[in-house]
Amino acid sequence: MSPTSESLAELARRNGVGTEYWDWTGTHVEVPASTLVAVLAALDIDASDDEAVARALVETDERAWRRVLPPTVVARAGRPLAVPVHVPHGSPVDLAIVLEDGTTREPSQLDRWIDPREIDGALVGRATFELPGDLPTGWHRLRAEIPGVGTSEAVLVVTPERLTTATWLDEQPVWGLVAQAYQARSADSWGIGDAADIATLAEWSAARGAAFVLVNPLHAPAPVLPVEPSPYLPTTRRFVDPSMIRVDEVPGRSALDETAIARLDELGRAARALDLVDDIDRTAVWSVKREALALLFGADLVDPERTRAFGAFCEAEGEALVDFATYCALAEEHGRDWGAWPTGLHHPAAEAVARYRDDNADRVDFFRWLQWIVAEQLTRAQQRARDAGMGIGVVHDLAVGVHPVGADAWALPDSLARGVTVGAPPDQFNQMGQNWSQPPWRPDRLAELGYAPYRDMLRAVLRHAGGVRIDHILGLFRLWWIPEASTADTGAYVRYDDEALIGILALEAERAGAVVIGEDLGVVEERTRHVMAERGIDGTSILWFEWDADGRPLAPEEYRHDCLASVTTHDLPPTAGYLALEHVDIRERLGLLTRDPAEERAHERGVIAAVEARLRERGLLTTADPGVEDVVEAMHRYLASSRARLMGVSLADLAGDRRSVNQPGTYLEYPNWRVPLSGPDGGLLLLEELLRAPLAERIAAASVRH
Repeated sequence: MSPTSESLAELARRNGVGTEYWDWTGTHVEVPASTLVAVLAALDIDASDDEAVARALVETDERAWRRVLPPTVVARAGRPLAVPVHVPHGSPVDLAIVLEDGTTREPSQLDRWIDPREIDGALVGRATFELPGDLPTGWHRLRAEIPGVGTSEAVLVVTPERLTTATWLDEQPVWGLVAQAYQARSADSWGIGDAADIATLAEWSAARGAAFVLVNPLHAPAPVLPVEPSPYLPTTRRFVDPSMIRVDEVPGRSALDETAIARLDELGRAARALDLVDDIDRTAVWSVKREALALLFGADLVDPERTRAFGAFCEAEGEALVDFATYCALAEEHGRDWGAWPTGLHHPAAEAVARYRDDNADRVDFFRWLQWIVAEQLTRAQQRARDAGMGIGVVHDLAVGVHPVGADAWALPDSLARGVTVGAPPDQFNQMGQNWSQPPWRPDRLAELGYAPYRDMLRAVLRHAGGVRIDHILGLFRLWWIPEASTADTGAYVRYDDEALIGILALEAERAGAVVIGEDLGVVEERTRHVMAERGIDGTSILWFEWDADGRPLAPEEYRHDCLASVTTHDLPPTAGYLALEHVDIRERLGLLTRDPAEERAHERGVIAAVEARLRERGLLTTADPGVEDVVEAMHRYLASSRARLMGVSLADLAGDRRSVNQPGTYLEYPNWRVPLSGPDGGLLLLEELLRAPLAERIAAASVRH
């Protein structure tokens, strides 16, 4: 018997599951009961019938009263905060604040009466304490001592009111490159753009006034062939893709014998030949790089100083690195899907895993060493960017989630929801919705774990960065959960504690000295952008999506100040391709349009005509029949005059490329994330050729902010 709608809806709401939403057309949509039941099940809440719902409502109501302290308390610096403490009714309690430097503070107890409640036949009372507003930002602890009962602790995080790392941009707006790093292949690359190529991009653009280079996520895929091409579907968000390593800059060559050197050179020639192929073949690249890096692994550590430095890195990274390296070694042997491994290997703490790690210590160390090398090279790239004069440097991208059967899903099983995936409801450009095939964080488990997995992930992506872009930052407020076997449009929004997630993001970015950009495109609640602006987090504006109340392209002076404004995004073709209606052609070819192709083309031609009319208004287009490059340049001059304090310029627009790197809603139907950089004629471009091209100079000059 299915549950009644009213009780089910109430249970869903109390547990942060949305029962309705407004879609991109302004239509009110009610979430089906079957979706609510499935999403609640992913939170370990049984809502299968009326009796189960009634029990779950009671359990939800009593949850806070069954624990002495909340699992995690998040406060803002400068603001006092009331904290409930639950005790046996009538019992005294002492509450202490243990700061991260080891000192303690005593909060005051408020004279606030709350009626006790009966829990399992015993009365439970609530005492309320006020945390002072002058606590320093950081990771602290609360300790409650109840005489005769015991001691309970909770994580206390004090976050900054507002990020201050980007305040200098208020006086001096800047521009920067937005690059798919894997596309930036150079004559020295081994088939894929790498850390050294990122540094080259930074130095070239810095010489033309750029303040940053924003790259796609560099998270690690599983080290198994074939290699997953999507940077947005990594095996982990805590460690880096070792294919970003510039092999020629890895120490150790001088310690190799002649045979090994000859093989290393042979591998280099084979890898560089991949630069001339019209495909980013990560599988071929990793096959060659893995063998070359294995040759250099032992040779690098012949040097005692290098060995000591590697040991220090491993000690600092701790158990998380050991677990990741162990997963990599196991995946090489058993495949990327840990669910298909022998039963005893399903958890990193299992005895069989410990035995495997001991028996394969050298291979585990190889994967730890790869992380050390790529960390060194990305640190060097950031240093080269700053040395070249960039005010920000390299901005890294944080993907929404991880592969459902990958390293993080293996190492952090308590943090991720089962039976659901993350995606987005239908919008203007993805009219069937999106399913990203990734397990979401469980909001309840994150709080139980003191947000440590989330904090550690942020620290990892900020380690080599002057900034971070949070893909789909809406997911720190609510995420679209899609039950397994359901279509992307039949999901439900699940609420997250944005005070905690946004606050911790601000804390870690402030400590790292990094700016934060949130990708807030799509269906966005008004409150989301208000919170972002309040906390000093920049949003994202795309010229094609920005229209005023009169249906005209948004004027430059009407753009948000706190945002990164760009002409295009990686989910659309480069600007030259958009002007040629490539995005319509692709979706028609793949059956992704929801209206007649002729109608879609007419609509998009109207959009382009409206943009060109705005450009003429501003004196940025003066000829009757401008060329594509003239329009692209004018659009960048238009955005450069906007209020946005950050402006992003696509590397593909510097090249005059037309091909999309990604088509949402597809997998094998389109070569997503495998499209190399090409010029206006479709010919492949290496980085050296691109950076000598007159078009690149034109677009860079058009993007300088004043």
